[in-house]
Amino acid sequence: MKLSARNQIAGTVAEVHPGAVNATVKVDIGGGTIVTSSITNDAVADLGLAVGDRVTVIVKASDVLIGK
Repeated sequence: MKLSARNQIAGTVAEVHPGAVNATVKVDIGGGTIVTSSITNDAVADLGLAVGDRVTVIVKASDVLIGK
């Protein structure tokens, strides 16, 4: 699959926490860094996500904010 998003990071699913509608998915991208995504429970099911799966984190944003 080709995507226009250039920020693609390989990782391993560390946790999947389903909620009422959305799930929180934590992906270990190495070096002690965890990326957390909120996706629908349907998306988790469609992708068949489970702890230990190798996945790609894709970041596509029009704004990147930094606060201090």
